[in-house]
Amino acid sequence: MGGKVLVVGVGMVPFTKPGKSDSYDVMGANAGRAALDDAGIDYSMVEQAYVGYVYGDSTCGQAAIYAVGLTGIPVVNVNNNCATGSTALFLARQAVECGAAECALALGFEQMTPGALTERWSDRPTPLTRFIEAMRRLGQWDDALPMAPQLFAAAAREYREKYGAGPEAFAAISSKARKHAANNPYAIFRQPVTVEEVLASPMVAEPLTRLQCCPPTCGAAAAVLCSPAFARRHKLDTRVAIAAQAMTTDREDSFADSPMLVIGYGMSREASKKVYDSAGIGPEDIDVVELHDCFTVNELITYEALGLTAEGTAEKFIGDGDNTYGGKVVTNPSGGLLSKGHPLGATGLAQCTELVWQLRGRAGARQVEGARHALQHNLGLGGACIVTLYSAA
Repeated sequence: MGGKVLVVGVGMVPFTKPGKSDSYDVMGANAGRAALDDAGIDYSMVEQAYVGYVYGDSTCGQAAIYAVGLTGIPVVNVNNNCATGSTALFLARQAVECGAAECALALGFEQMTPGALTERWSDRPTPLTRFIEAMRRLGQWDDALPMAPQLFAAAAREYREKYGAGPEAFAAISSKARKHAANNPYAIFRQPVTVEEVLASPMVAEPLTRLQCCPPTCGAAAAVLCSPAFARRHKLDTRVAIAAQAMTTDREDSFADSPMLVIGYGMSREASKKVYDSAGIGPEDIDVVELHDCFTVNELITYEALGLTAEGTAEKFIGDGDNTYGGKVVTNPSGGLLSKGHPLGATGLAQCTELVWQLRGRAGARQVEGARHALQHNLGLGGACIVTLYSAA
């Protein structure tokens, strides 16, 4: 990375169940306005916009942005599966860092339908063909089960076989997520659940029960990025900067002999290493993390991929309470995807919003005391992983 990039404004709308939200364009415009209001600038000062969504027609980004303003700036539509929001952030950061724009807006939204994720096209190859073929070779594929849960369930079984993690370790992640979400007015599921209730919920794909799977959700979030010079000229909040950011995609070993690698463990490990190396800090310096807990197993293995705990020690990390308040690093204070919700295009920017609030000391009852370094992890099968490190001034 080159020059410093500041996050001067963030905003989001409360996440809701499908059928209960505004339309995508209204949600997107409201999140964009919230970020601009937070930054204290008018939309006319934004020079480029990057807008992410997964389910929608072409130029949905313009439909949302045009409700905020019609200034003729470039609007780039982004789709990178569940990593879409962070991909929009990545592009906006690059634009500011390289000097193509002094101020850029990253916006993400999703208007989802109930039920498991499905593919919209039956007359062409799925982009996940290589992933499914790898699972078939490993004897881990069942055509009768939904695609995403069984991919992650296979990774859970692999981790269990390698390290002996019990079902309670996975279920405890869902229970922790609800405890955190209870203090988040933007989260969709705020009522507590016990480990026993998580394990007793219907089985989706062994060992993942329903309460270990994130729900389809509608929502939107946004961030305003700018250069330090722009912030100084306009007297903006300069407290939070992107200290390092990396994006990775799959390598050959993703499709070899490990379900954990199929679902992105290697991408996450590589992206986090690049970020730590670039920033000159290590995982021991991280105070708060928003990571991609689409399923409990992904949170568990991502502790290790991000270096928050050593390989094979995630069960102890959870049991010791090192993943929550009073422990080593608070993970998903927002409630994460499991409890806050997962509107695909909005997730990465909702994570950004939470972490900026944390570093500003504005997270209310969720506040991580003294937070100075915050790490964001956003993963999309297909695949892409973006890890972002934010630092407080």
